Amino acid sequence: MTSVCLYFEVHQPIRLNHFSVFHIGGKNCYSEYFNRKLNEDIFTKVAKKCYLPTNNLLIELIRKYDGRFRVSFSLTGTFVDYCKNFMPEVLDSFKEIFKTGAVDMIEETYYHSLSSLFDELDEFEEQVRMHRDMIADNFNYIPKVFRNTEAIFDNRIAKKASDMGYKGIITEGTEKILGWRSPNYLYKPVNSDIKVLLRNYTLSDDVGFRFSARMWKDWPLTADKYANWMANTQGDLVNLFMDYETFGEHQWTETGIFNFLRYLPEEVFKHEHMDFVTTSTAVERYQTVGEIDVPWAISWADADRDVSTWLGNDMQIACFNELKNLGRQIKEKGDPELIRTWRKLQTSDHLYYCSTKGLADGDVHAYFSPYDGPYDGFINYMNILQDIKHRLK
Repeated sequence: MTSVCLYFEVHQPIRLNHFSVFHIGGKNCYSEYFNRKLNEDIFTKVAKKCYLPTNNLLIELIRKYDGRFRVSFSLTGTFVDYCKNFMPEVLDSFKEIFKTGAVDMIEETYYHSLSSLFDELDEFEEQVRMHRDMIADNFNYIPKVFRNTEAIFDNRIAKKASDMGYKGIITEGTEKILGWRSPNYLYKPVNSDIKVLLRNYTLSDDVGFRFSARMWKDWPLTADKYANWMANTQGDLVNLFMDYETFGEHQWTETGIFNFLRYLPEEVFKHEHMDFVTTSTAVERYQTVGEIDVPWAISWADADRDVSTWLGNDMQIACFNELKNLGRQIKEKGDPELIRTWRKLQTSDHLYYCSTKGLADGDVHAYFSPYDGPYDGFINYMNILQDIKHRLK
């Protein structure tokens, strides 16, 4: 048996208002840091292009195949907050999918933050527990599998997730940790017994990034072709992990992405040795085949598949250190609104926009960024941090 594990990250970042040096020390409300109109406009657009139509299609497919078609989601806290503030029907549609019994919910940090990279993991653990409470409140479910922000992973993070009771953890199936071995099996870290699900980045990126690339040698990608590739892949399971916004937003309807998804289960089920599993089922069904040692953090981001996406230049490191150091003072002060604001500023996207990488990675960063360039993102973000620092003094 070879199982297909289809998992989607569902996240929307918190975009900032323009905040110049002349605003520092002014009589600003914390809410003025965040661009509510831009956040609402983008969320509403993506909801109509991606979330609602894709959810409707998934429900249709789950019912058509009597629950044999299965998927997994991680919904960030910022995404759920947007749902409640701007379009409650989006969250309702995810609840409807979950009620089918063919869907797994995955844990992560509430604010999609980089708190796992802090020197101490107290803040990381607090945000994970916040996310756990959010999933319990909305879905009456306690996730068994953990996926850190952008699949950031190392031995220390794996040990913490294991200590918190998770049975599985998701990360990237990069050669940096596997060498010659395949990502299509479960592994365990050297320092804990938690099972590690590794993303098959080649097959995942065929859909997430290359689907509409007409210069790609395998374009057009059809459901039958893709199912045949997976059917001829060695291993226990093929982990297809990607952004949910792939459907309708990153890959527009005109590319045929919805038809691809519509016919994928049918083509997979033509192969008798294949089925679909959720992440929880995967860790219950399959045993580990070896150990992985990850002393330095990896992720699923960019070609480097490490944390240079957020900490790859001096601007990003300066922002990260300032953010981290402010946290100690903010928590000592104990102002709930300030703590919540600080956590919103932890969202990894803020540092993502400050990346100065070039080539294909740079194109992707620029596509997502609301700024004219990384230096604009850095100045704006650092000005806000300095305003908070001024307030604390």
